[in-house]
Amino acid sequence: MFRGLSALLLWLSVGSASCERAPRTLSTAVDSERAAHRDAGSKPIPSPPKYGADGGTTANRAVKPADESTEKTAGLPALELIWRFEQAPFGPTDVVISVPEAPSTDTRFPVLVAFHGRGESLKGSRRGARGWIDDYLLSRAGERLEHPPLVPADFETYVSAARLEQINAALRAQPYAGLIVVCPYLPDVLQRDAAWAAGTALADFIADTLLPRVYAKTPALGTAASTGVDGVSLGGRASLLVGFARPLAFGSVGALQAALDASEVQRFAELGARALAQNPRLALRVLTSDEDYFRSQNQALSAALSERGVAHGFALVVGTHSYQFNRGPGALEMLLFHSRVLRGQPAP
Repeated sequence: MFRGLSALLLWLSVGSASCERAPRTLSTAVDSERAAHRDAGSKPIPSPPKYGADGGTTANRAVKPADESTEKTAGLPALELIWRFEQAPFGPTDVVISVPEAPSTDTRFPVLVAFHGRGESLKGSRRGARGWIDDYLLSRAGERLEHPPLVPADFETYVSAARLEQINAALRAQPYAGLIVVCPYLPDVLQRDAAWAAGTALADFIADTLLPRVYAKTPALGTAASTGVDGVSLGGRASLLVGFARPLAFGSVGALQAALDASEVQRFAELGARALAQNPRLALRVLTSDEDYFRSQNQALSAALSERGVAHGFALVVGTHSYQFNRGPGALEMLLFHSRVLRGQPAP
């Protein structure tokens, strides 16, 4: 569902009428959206227009004449959107959205907001926002989940035999169905005491500005229960801050190798307890790896959550804190977890 050969790349300038030239050309269709952005609020949109038709982008998708019966069952190609928000909390912010190939025009997907790590924060907004897409090879992970069985090479060899069999058994029982993955640029603004206020500002931007637009302009299910947030390292720190600040905006919160300080663990756990009290149906998971240099902090967070009676999943997998991990277990575990729990299915 992440097939790039049929993908369309759009530069959409939010709050600005300018059109930027795309750094990568996935098709010859490049369009700009001239309508000014209007805050859509936080209410879900039950029947969103197809791929942003209200912004004039439907014209970029080749439509061949068809009779009524064919039109009802025709699928839609994979789509990549790039939006630029000029008025984001920490300055102009780019967001890359990967929309899977849809088997039918009626298909709707859960939404996952995925934050990149600190390395991409240092690359600036345009390049950094592409962290999951370009640097962590998210599309490869999606393709492999679509075509099991997975093999150790899919995990960059970072997988135990038991975990590999668990995941393949889960995919045999219930095929991977895909997600709309929303990748905002994350500046390096979540350090130490500044993290709490900055995390709240980031959460408000995601919940009140970005997600309503995603619901309106993509084939999203468009509800909080079908929307998740996750990230790796600095991105895992961000996902916990965002999810715990706005728990009613999400159905799942995950963190991969979250960049936490030991002195912060109890405060994160308390925020998690408050979040689950507000939304007891929130699916929460903390994942670390045996060679992650934030392993002890993530284990301590899980223990602190358990002490407070906070229901959550905890996973200790194989791997280092590295790009190899992000391209292997990180991307695969993240996509599989949220694609299941956001559809009301158990995680493997």
